[in-house]
Amino acid sequence: MKSFFSKGSVVAILLLAIFLVSEAQQCRPSGRIRGRKPPPGQCNKEDDSDCCKAGKMYPTYTCSPPMSGNTQAYLTLNSFEAGGDGGGPSECDGQYHDDNTPVVALSTGWYDGGSRCLKNIRINGNGQSVVAMVVDECDSTEGCDADHDYQPPCPNNIVDASKAVWKALGVSEDNWGGLDITWSNA
Repeated sequence: MKSFFSKGSVVAILLLAIFLVSEAQQCRPSGRIRGRKPPPGQCNKEDDSDCCKAGKMYPTYTCSPPMSGNTQAYLTLNSFEAGGDGGGPSECDGQYHDDNTPVVALSTGWYDGGSRCLKNIRINGNGQSVVAMVVDECDSTEGCDADHDYQPPCPNNIVDASKAVWKALGVSEDNWGGLDITWSNA
């Protein structure tokens, strides 16, 4: 019986399929926004938060890296209290949360339209583990405006955590702000 494909074309098709699958698993920027200078006193720099810089281009994302049993992420520090650098009340419940409560915001892709709202995740870092509740989105699609406290859009791999999470992970206060972690659904 005669084959419709040569060995070379079969190899090419397999390589193309592998490439397309790996491309589908990537999370690439979905756009960019231009930073605007915040009005005086309008960007809250608590917890070493960044303020948008006029003219700087910031990438935006509608996705986050694929989930796994231990998804790699970057832990940042956020205050979920009224007047804190988190801005307004949490998306999931419209409430502010005490910094001594282990709560987090997830990048837009992982937040998944709120499907993880009020659910617990397990965070592993610094040789410790903590369970925290998802209460907010760390917006990866917008930023540099009053609604986002004049902060840039979140990168796509962020778990933005309260002080309670940092304490539970045993990170000394002078090292709070950024930590490579893994996380999973609890």
